[in-house]
Amino acid sequence: MPAYNAAETVERTYREIPKDIVDEVILVDDCSRDATVEVAKKLGLTTIVHAENRGYGANQKTCYRAALDHGAQIVVMVHPDYQYDPHLILPLCSLLADGLYDVTLGSRILGGGALRGGMPLWRYVSNRLLTLVQNLLLGSKLSEFHTGYRAFRCEVLESLPLGGNSDDFVFDNEILAQILLAGFRVGEVSCPTKYFPEASSINFRRSIMYGFGVLRVSVLGFLHRTGLSTSSLFRRPEPRTSRAPRPAGRGR
Repeated sequence: MPAYNAAETVERTYREIPKDIVDEVILVDDCSRDATVEVAKKLGLTTIVHAENRGYGANQKTCYRAALDHGAQIVVMVHPDYQYDPHLILPLCSLLADGLYDVTLGSRILGGGALRGGMPLWRYVSNRLLTLVQNLLLGSKLSEFHTGYRAFRCEVLESLPLGGNSDDFVFDNEILAQILLAGFRVGEVSCPTKYFPEASSINFRRSIMYGFGVLRVSVLGFLHRTGLSTSSLFRRPEPRTSRAPRPAGRGR
């Protein structure tokens, strides 16, 4: 759970996580100004605190590194703001544990529930336009590039050069572009979403900056996959390290 000012929603999110398939819940707090850390510790979550606010991308880097250090076979990112339904952890992980995919995404677009769930129209339109451009440039056919609900096989996270990615919101698109260009298999599951005052969301100005960042990543990805230019962002995955066997289907 990459957390920032999530004190009012983290418990609701945690209570709905299917504990029968999740070994451990790790929360990384990015120097929240509220009681997120206190609530997380009260719930018994493994809690890591950034001493200063480092950004959403930096938070994810800490999350993934901690999950791998704790021996996770499957890693699921769930936002603690209760915007995504934690019950979908089971189907997201099942598709990975069965070997069908390497990465699974909870798509708010599949099933047409984004607007019904309260997604603002301007955000929906920009989501669809950016996803269209990204699919064209990266040679993919995803329904959504901008979901924050993602599950990974450990080998994927171990092999990607995540340390060089942005510490800001565009990290989400950098890692997804890296996954696609590395040839990993990506599946999607329809995911209802909820927009409400306590749910985290970037403002319009930062959304514009994010959009330009997404376009930059997509253009770099296009140039890289067509051989017109190379980028360190998409360097070939590092050799996968051997890991001790762990029970299938368990995650963090």
